[in-house]
Amino acid sequence: MTDVRADIAVVGGGIIGLATARALLARRPGLRLVVLEQEPGLALHQSGHNSGVVHAGLYYAPGSLKARLCREGKLDLETYCRDHDIPLDHVGKLVVALTAGELPGLEALRERGVANRVEGLEEVGPERIREIEPHAAGIRALWSPRTAIVDFRRVALAYAADVEANGGTIRTSTRVLAIGEVGDDRVLATTTGSIVARNVIACAGLWADRVAAMTGDSGPERIIPFRGDYYTLRPSARHLVRGLLYPVPDPRFPFLGIHFTRRIDGAVWAGPNAVLAFARAGYRRRDVDPGELLSVLAYRGFQRLAARYWRTGTAEFLRDLSKRLFFDELRRRVPELRLRDIEFGPSGVRAQALDPDGSLVDDFRIGDGPHVLHVRNAPSPAATASLAIGREVASRAIERFELG
Repeated sequence: MTDVRADIAVVGGGIIGLATARALLARRPGLRLVVLEQEPGLALHQSGHNSGVVHAGLYYAPGSLKARLCREGKLDLETYCRDHDIPLDHVGKLVVALTAGELPGLEALRERGVANRVEGLEEVGPERIREIEPHAAGIRALWSPRTAIVDFRRVALAYAADVEANGGTIRTSTRVLAIGEVGDDRVLATTTGSIVARNVIACAGLWADRVAAMTGDSGPERIIPFRGDYYTLRPSARHLVRGLLYPVPDPRFPFLGIHFTRRIDGAVWAGPNAVLAFARAGYRRRDVDPGELLSVLAYRGFQRLAARYWRTGTAEFLRDLSKRLFFDELRRRVPELRLRDIEFGPSGVRAQALDPDGSLVDDFRIGDGPHVLHVRNAPSPAATASLAIGREVASRAIERFELG
Protein backbone atom coordinates (compact mmCIF):
# COMPACT_ATOMS: atom_id res chain seq x y z
CA MET A 1 0.00 0.00 0.00
CA THR A 2 1.31 3.46 -0.88
CA ASP A 3 2.33 5.60 2.07
CA VAL A 4 -0.09 8.41 2.96
CA ARG A 5 1.61 11.77 3.49
CA ALA A 6 0.29 14.46 5.81
CA ASP A 7 1.36 17.63 7.53
CA ILE A 8 -0.30 16.44 10.74
CA ALA A 9 -1.56 13.06 11.88
CA VAL A 10 -4.05 13.17 14.74
CA VAL A 11 -4.13 9.88 16.64
CA GLY A 12 -7.58 9.31 18.10
CA GLY A 13 -11.05 9.81 16.67
CA GLY A 14 -12.78 10.75 19.89
CA ILE A 15 -14.30 14.13 20.64
CA ILE A 16 -10.95 15.74 21.55
CA GLY A 17 -9.08 14.48 18.49
CA LEU A 18 -11.92 15.60 16.22
CA ALA A 19 -12.23 19.01 17.91
CA THR A 20 -8.46 19.51 17.54
CA ALA A 21 -8.50 18.54 13.86
CA ARG A 22 -11.47 20.84 13.28
CA ALA A 23 -9.73 23.79 14.97
CA LEU A 24 -6.51 23.27 13.00
CA LEU A 25 -8.29 23.16 9.64
CA ALA A 26 -10.32 26.25 10.52
CA ARG A 27 -7.16 28.21 11.27
CA ARG A 28 -4.91 26.70 8.61
CA PRO A 29 -7.01 25.89 5.51
CA GLY A 30 -5.24 23.57 3.10
CA LEU A 31 -3.38 21.72 5.84
CA ARG A 32 -2.91 18.07 4.95
CA LEU A 33 -4.43 16.44 8.02
CA VAL A 34 -5.46 12.88 8.75
CA VAL A 35 -7.29 11.54 11.81
CA LEU A 36 -6.52 7.93 12.70
CA GLU A 37 -9.03 5.91 14.73
CA GLN A 38 -8.49 2.28 15.68
CA GLU A 39 -12.20 1.44 15.98
CA PRO A 40 -14.59 0.95 13.02
CA GLY A 41 -16.49 4.07 14.09
CA LEU A 42 -15.78 7.41 15.77
CA ALA A 43 -16.26 8.41 19.42
CA LEU A 44 -16.92 4.85 20.60
CA HIS A 45 -15.10 4.98 23.95
CA GLN A 46 -15.16 7.84 26.46
CA SER A 47 -16.85 10.21 24.00
CA GLY A 48 -19.73 7.79 23.49
CA HIS A 49 -19.95 6.27 26.98
CA ASN A 50 -20.22 9.36 29.18
CA SER A 51 -23.23 10.67 31.08
CA GLY A 52 -23.97 13.44 28.58
CA VAL A 53 -23.70 16.27 31.12
CA VAL A 54 -22.61 19.70 29.91
CA HIS A 55 -20.81 20.90 33.03
CA ALA A 56 -21.01 24.52 34.19
CA GLY A 57 -17.56 24.58 35.90
CA LEU A 58 -18.62 24.01 39.48
CA TYR A 59 -15.94 21.56 40.59
CA TYR A 60 -12.63 22.73 39.20
CA ALA A 61 -9.77 24.53 40.94
CA PRO A 62 -9.89 28.24 40.02
CA GLY A 63 -7.13 29.07 37.57
CA SER A 64 -6.78 25.49 36.35
CA LEU A 65 -7.02 24.47 32.71
CA LYS A 66 -10.21 22.60 33.60
CA ALA A 67 -11.83 25.72 35.03
CA ARG A 68 -10.89 27.97 32.13
CA LEU A 69 -11.53 25.55 29.29
CA CYS A 70 -14.78 24.24 30.76
CA ARG A 71 -16.19 27.76 31.02
CA GLU A 72 -15.08 28.70 27.51
CA GLY A 73 -15.99 25.35 26.01
CA LYS A 74 -19.50 25.27 27.49
CA LEU A 75 -20.39 28.60 25.87
CA ASP A 76 -18.91 27.45 22.57
CA LEU A 77 -20.72 24.12 22.74
CA GLU A 78 -24.08 25.74 23.42
CA THR A 79 -23.64 27.97 20.38
CA TYR A 80 -22.42 25.06 18.23
CA CYS A 81 -25.39 22.87 19.15
CA ARG A 82 -27.83 25.68 18.43
CA ASP A 83 -26.22 26.34 15.04
CA HIS A 84 -26.19 22.64 14.13
CA ASP A 85 -29.66 21.72 15.43
CA ILE A 86 -28.26 19.35 18.06
CA PRO A 87 -30.64 19.08 21.04
CA LEU A 88 -29.18 20.52 24.26
CA ASP A 89 -31.35 20.97 27.34
CA HIS A 90 -30.58 23.09 30.42
CA VAL A 91 -32.18 20.73 32.94
CA GLY A 92 -30.03 22.06 35.81
CA LYS A 93 -27.94 20.34 38.47
CA LEU A 94 -28.72 20.06 42.18
CA VAL A 95 -25.75 19.15 44.43
CA VAL A 96 -27.29 18.04 47.71
CA ALA A 97 -25.93 17.70 51.24
CA LEU A 98 -27.76 15.03 53.21
CA THR A 99 -26.12 15.66 56.58
CA ALA A 100 -24.54 18.50 58.53
CA GLY A 101 -21.17 16.83 58.04
CA GLU A 102 -21.41 17.52 54.30
CA LEU A 103 -22.07 21.26 54.68
CA PRO A 104 -18.39 22.35 54.78
CA GLY A 105 -17.84 20.47 51.51
CA LEU A 106 -20.89 22.13 50.00
CA GLU A 107 -19.59 25.56 51.04
CA ALA A 108 -16.18 24.83 49.54
CA LEU A 109 -17.93 23.84 46.33
CA ARG A 110 -19.96 27.06 46.36
CA GLU A 111 -16.77 29.10 46.72
CA ARG A 112 -15.27 27.32 43.73
CA GLY A 113 -18.39 27.90 41.71
CA VAL A 114 -18.38 31.61 42.52
CA ALA A 115 -14.67 31.88 41.65
CA ASN A 116 -15.35 30.11 38.34
CA ARG A 117 -18.29 32.42 37.58
CA VAL A 118 -20.83 29.62 37.31
CA GLU A 119 -23.92 31.22 35.84
CA GLY A 120 -27.00 31.45 38.09
CA LEU A 121 -25.48 29.50 40.99
CA GLU A 122 -27.78 29.51 44.00
CA GLU A 123 -27.56 28.03 47.50
CA VAL A 124 -30.93 26.60 48.53
CA GLY A 125 -32.61 25.06 51.54
CA PRO A 126 -35.06 22.16 51.95
CA GLU A 127 -38.12 23.99 50.60
CA ARG A 128 -36.38 25.07 47.40
CA ILE A 129 -34.84 21.59 47.03
CA ARG A 130 -38.36 20.14 46.95
CA GLU A 131 -39.45 22.71 44.37
CA ILE A 132 -36.60 21.73 42.07
CA GLU A 133 -36.56 17.98 42.79
CA PRO A 134 -39.78 17.05 44.65
CA HIS A 135 -38.62 13.52 45.47
CA ALA A 136 -35.08 14.33 46.66
CA ALA A 137 -33.80 14.23 50.23
CA GLY A 138 -31.43 16.90 51.55
CA ILE A 139 -30.87 19.71 54.04
CA ARG A 140 -28.93 22.12 51.83
CA ALA A 141 -27.94 22.23 48.16
CA LEU A 142 -26.34 24.15 45.34
CA TRP A 143 -28.51 24.76 42.29
CA SER A 144 -26.80 25.27 38.94
CA PRO A 145 -29.66 26.03 36.54
CA ARG A 146 -27.47 26.33 33.43
CA THR A 147 -25.97 22.84 33.64
CA ALA A 148 -27.19 20.97 30.58
CA ILE A 149 -27.38 17.61 28.83
CA VAL A 150 -26.52 16.59 25.27
CA ASP A 151 -25.60 13.53 23.21
CA PHE A 152 -21.81 13.95 22.98
CA ARG A 153 -21.38 11.25 20.34
CA ARG A 154 -23.72 13.20 18.08
CA VAL A 155 -21.61 16.30 18.78
CA ALA A 156 -18.41 14.40 17.94
CA LEU A 157 -19.86 13.16 14.65
CA ALA A 158 -20.76 16.75 13.76
CA TYR A 159 -17.14 17.74 14.41
CA ALA A 160 -16.08 14.90 12.10
CA ALA A 161 -18.32 16.24 9.35
CA ASP A 162 -16.64 19.64 9.78
CA VAL A 163 -13.20 18.04 9.48
CA GLU A 164 -14.06 16.33 6.22
CA ALA A 165 -15.85 19.39 4.86
CA ASN A 166 -12.66 21.38 5.41
CA GLY A 167 -10.42 18.93 3.60
CA GLY A 168 -9.32 16.63 6.41
CA THR A 169 -9.22 12.85 6.07
CA ILE A 170 -10.58 10.43 8.66
CA ARG A 171 -9.44 6.80 8.63
CA THR A 172 -11.28 4.38 10.91
CA SER A 173 -10.22 0.78 11.63
CA THR A 174 -6.67 2.15 11.59
CA ARG A 175 -4.72 1.28 14.71
CA VAL A 176 -1.29 2.83 15.22
CA LEU A 177 1.26 0.10 15.91
CA ALA A 178 4.48 2.10 16.09
CA ILE A 179 5.81 5.60 15.52
CA GLY A 180 9.32 6.18 14.20
CA GLU A 181 11.38 8.96 12.66
CA VAL A 182 12.84 9.14 9.18
CA GLY A 183 14.65 12.39 8.61
CA ASP A 184 12.26 15.21 9.47
CA ASP A 185 9.18 13.00 9.27
CA ARG A 186 7.26 10.83 11.71
CA VAL A 187 6.33 7.46 10.22
CA LEU A 188 3.28 5.84 11.76
CA ALA A 189 2.96 2.12 11.13
CA THR A 190 -0.74 1.25 11.20
CA THR A 191 -3.00 -1.68 10.48
CA THR A 192 -3.92 -0.09 7.13
CA GLY A 193 -0.45 0.98 5.99
CA SER A 194 2.08 3.67 6.79
CA ILE A 195 1.33 7.34 7.43
CA VAL A 196 4.21 9.74 6.86
CA ALA A 197 3.56 12.96 8.77
CA ARG A 198 5.64 15.99 9.61
CA ASN A 199 3.94 16.27 12.99
CA VAL A 200 1.79 14.14 15.29
CA ILE A 201 -0.92 15.10 17.77
CA ALA A 202 -1.95 12.27 20.08
CA CYS A 203 -5.47 12.39 21.53
CA ALA A 204 -5.59 8.71 22.34
CA GLY A 205 -7.65 8.72 25.55
CA LEU A 206 -7.43 5.30 27.18
CA TRP A 207 -4.29 4.58 25.16
CA ALA A 208 -2.63 8.00 25.68
CA ASP A 209 0.37 6.67 27.60
CA ARG A 210 0.94 3.87 25.09
CA VAL A 211 0.97 6.24 22.13
CA ALA A 212 3.25 8.60 24.06
CA ALA A 213 5.66 5.73 24.68
CA MET A 214 5.74 5.02 20.92
CA THR A 215 7.21 8.49 20.39
CA GLY A 216 9.85 8.06 23.10
CA ASP A 217 8.08 10.62 25.28
CA SER A 218 6.21 8.41 27.73
CA GLY A 219 6.04 11.07 30.44
CA PRO A 220 5.70 10.43 34.18
CA GLU A 221 2.02 9.46 34.26
CA ARG A 222 0.29 6.19 33.56
CA ILE A 223 -3.28 5.76 32.33
CA ILE A 224 -5.34 3.68 34.75
CA PRO A 225 -8.74 2.59 33.40
CA PHE A 226 -11.60 2.95 35.88
CA ARG A 227 -14.90 1.32 35.00
CA GLY A 228 -18.14 3.01 36.00
CA ASP A 229 -21.40 1.06 35.93
CA TYR A 230 -24.82 2.69 35.74
CA TYR A 231 -28.26 1.49 36.66
CA THR A 232 -31.22 2.97 34.81
CA LEU A 233 -34.61 3.90 36.19
CA ARG A 234 -37.48 2.01 34.66
CA PRO A 235 -39.88 4.27 32.73
CA SER A 236 -42.43 4.09 35.56
CA ALA A 237 -39.88 5.63 37.98
CA ARG A 238 -38.33 8.31 35.78
CA HIS A 239 -40.62 10.97 37.25
CA LEU A 240 -38.65 10.70 40.51
CA VAL A 241 -35.77 12.71 38.99
CA ARG A 242 -36.37 15.84 36.92
CA GLY A 243 -32.80 16.81 36.06
CA LEU A 244 -29.34 16.14 37.51
CA LEU A 245 -29.12 15.13 41.17
CA TYR A 246 -25.60 14.92 42.62
CA PRO A 247 -23.93 14.31 46.00
CA VAL A 248 -21.32 16.57 47.58
CA PRO A 249 -18.09 15.16 46.07
CA ASP A 250 -15.15 13.84 48.04
CA PRO A 251 -12.39 16.41 47.35
CA ARG A 252 -9.71 13.70 47.43
CA PHE A 253 -10.97 12.16 44.20
CA PRO A 254 -11.73 13.44 40.69
CA PHE A 255 -14.86 11.26 40.65
CA LEU A 256 -18.18 12.94 41.45
CA GLY A 257 -19.88 10.09 43.31
CA ILE A 258 -23.04 8.19 42.45
CA HIS A 259 -25.66 10.54 41.02
CA PHE A 260 -28.83 10.66 38.95
CA THR A 261 -28.62 11.92 35.37
CA ARG A 262 -31.55 12.66 33.10
CA ARG A 263 -30.52 11.95 29.53
CA ILE A 264 -31.40 13.88 26.40
CA ASP A 265 -33.61 10.95 25.28
CA GLY A 266 -35.60 11.06 28.54
CA ALA A 267 -33.91 8.10 30.23
CA VAL A 268 -32.53 8.47 33.76
CA TRP A 269 -29.18 6.93 34.65
CA ALA A 270 -28.03 6.28 38.22
CA GLY A 271 -24.33 5.96 38.93
CA PRO A 272 -21.53 5.49 38.21
CA ASN A 273 -19.37 3.74 40.71
CA ALA A 274 -15.60 3.75 40.13
CA VAL A 275 -13.65 0.47 40.11
CA LEU A 276 -10.48 -0.65 38.41
CA ALA A 277 -11.23 -1.97 34.93
CA PHE A 278 -9.38 -5.20 34.15
CA ALA A 279 -8.76 -4.12 30.53
CA ARG A 280 -8.27 -0.78 28.77
CA ALA A 281 -11.72 -1.04 27.26
CA GLY A 282 -13.13 -3.33 29.95
CA TYR A 283 -16.79 -2.33 29.93
CA ARG A 284 -17.94 -5.60 31.49
CA ARG A 285 -16.79 -7.29 34.70
CA ARG A 286 -15.71 -10.31 32.66
CA ASP A 287 -13.50 -8.25 30.31
CA VAL A 288 -10.02 -9.15 31.50
CA ASP A 289 -6.65 -8.52 29.87
CA PRO A 290 -4.22 -10.42 32.15
CA GLY A 291 -1.14 -8.64 30.86
CA GLU A 292 -2.72 -5.21 31.23
CA LEU A 293 -4.04 -6.00 34.70
CA LEU A 294 -0.68 -7.28 35.93
CA SER A 295 0.99 -4.18 34.52
CA VAL A 296 -1.38 -1.91 36.44
CA LEU A 297 -0.96 -3.87 39.68
CA ALA A 298 2.82 -3.73 39.32
CA TYR A 299 2.84 0.04 38.77
CA ARG A 300 4.22 1.75 41.85
CA GLY A 301 1.83 4.67 41.50
CA PHE A 302 -1.19 2.34 41.62
CA GLN A 303 0.21 0.48 44.61
CA ARG A 304 0.56 3.76 46.49
CA LEU A 305 -2.96 4.84 45.51
CA ALA A 306 -4.41 1.49 46.64
CA ALA A 307 -2.56 1.60 49.97
CA ARG A 308 -3.84 5.12 50.63
CA TYR A 309 -7.48 4.54 49.72
CA TRP A 310 -8.06 0.83 50.19
CA ARG A 311 -11.20 1.37 52.32
CA THR A 312 -12.82 3.53 49.66
CA GLY A 313 -11.74 1.13 46.93
CA THR A 314 -13.15 -1.87 48.81
CA ALA A 315 -16.50 -0.13 49.32
CA GLU A 316 -16.69 0.71 45.60
CA PHE A 317 -15.83 -2.87 44.66
CA LEU A 318 -18.49 -4.35 46.96
CA ARG A 319 -21.10 -1.92 45.65
CA ASP A 320 -20.13 -2.96 42.12
CA LEU A 321 -20.95 -6.57 42.96
CA SER A 322 -24.17 -5.90 44.87
CA LYS A 323 -27.28 -4.32 43.38
CA ARG A 324 -28.64 -3.94 46.92
CA LEU A 325 -25.64 -1.91 48.12
CA PHE A 326 -25.80 0.25 44.99
CA PHE A 327 -29.53 0.75 45.52
CA ASP A 328 -29.07 1.66 49.18
CA GLU A 329 -26.85 4.57 48.16
CA LEU A 330 -29.37 5.73 45.57
CA ARG A 331 -32.27 5.52 48.01
CA ARG A 332 -30.49 7.84 50.46
CA ARG A 333 -30.99 10.56 47.83
CA VAL A 334 -34.42 9.54 46.53
CA PRO A 335 -36.23 7.80 49.41
CA GLU A 336 -39.26 6.84 47.29
CA LEU A 337 -37.11 4.73 44.99
CA ARG A 338 -37.71 0.97 45.16
CA LEU A 339 -35.38 -1.84 44.22
CA ARG A 340 -37.71 -2.90 41.42
CA ASP A 341 -37.39 0.61 39.90
CA ILE A 342 -33.80 0.10 38.74
CA GLU A 343 -32.21 -2.23 36.23
CA PHE A 344 -28.60 -2.73 35.20
CA GLY A 345 -27.58 -0.26 32.51
CA PRO A 346 -24.57 0.87 30.50
CA SER A 347 -20.96 1.17 31.58
CA GLY A 348 -18.10 3.48 30.74
CA VAL A 349 -14.34 3.40 31.24
CA ARG A 350 -12.57 6.56 32.32
CA ALA A 351 -8.96 7.14 31.32
CA GLN A 352 -7.45 8.51 34.52
CA ALA A 353 -3.79 9.54 34.56
CA LEU A 354 -1.89 8.57 37.69
CA ASP A 355 1.51 9.92 38.69
CA PRO A 356 4.24 7.68 40.16
CA ASP A 357 3.63 9.06 43.67
CA GLY A 358 0.08 7.71 43.57
CA SER A 359 -1.56 11.08 42.88
CA LEU A 360 -4.55 11.13 40.55
CA VAL A 361 -3.88 13.81 37.93
CA ASP A 362 -6.75 16.23 38.43
CA ASP A 363 -6.20 18.84 35.72
CA PHE A 364 -6.04 18.49 31.96
CA ARG A 365 -2.44 17.74 31.00
CA ILE A 366 -0.97 18.53 27.58
CA GLY A 367 2.67 17.79 26.77
CA ASP A 368 4.79 18.55 23.75
CA GLY A 369 7.99 17.71 21.94
CA PRO A 370 9.65 19.07 18.77
CA HIS A 371 7.12 17.48 16.40
CA VAL A 372 4.66 15.80 18.77
CA LEU A 373 1.86 17.03 21.04
CA HIS A 374 0.22 14.74 23.58
CA VAL A 375 -3.11 15.17 25.33
CA ARG A 376 -1.98 13.15 28.32
CA ASN A 377 -4.98 13.55 30.63
CA ALA A 378 -8.42 14.71 29.51
CA PRO A 379 -11.16 13.27 31.73
CA SER A 380 -14.44 15.03 32.52
CA PRO A 381 -15.26 17.82 31.69
CA ALA A 382 -13.29 17.24 28.47
CA ALA A 383 -16.41 16.66 26.38
CA THR A 384 -17.97 19.90 27.64
CA ALA A 385 -14.69 21.71 27.01
CA SER A 386 -13.94 19.96 23.71
CA LEU A 387 -14.09 23.02 21.43
CA ALA A 388 -11.91 25.01 23.84
CA ILE A 389 -9.45 22.12 24.25
CA GLY A 390 -9.31 21.76 20.48
CA ARG A 391 -8.45 25.44 20.15
CA GLU A 392 -5.83 25.18 22.90
CA VAL A 393 -4.11 22.20 21.32
CA ALA A 394 -4.34 23.74 17.84
CA SER A 395 -2.75 26.97 19.08
CA ARG A 396 0.11 25.05 20.68
CA ALA A 397 0.55 22.99 17.52
CA ILE A 398 0.67 26.07 15.27
CA GLU A 399 3.35 27.61 17.46
CA ARG A 400 5.28 24.44 18.22
CA PHE A 401 5.19 23.06 14.69
CA GLU A 402 5.76 26.49 13.11
CA LEU A 403 2.67 26.26 10.96
CA GLY A 404 2.60 30.08 10.51
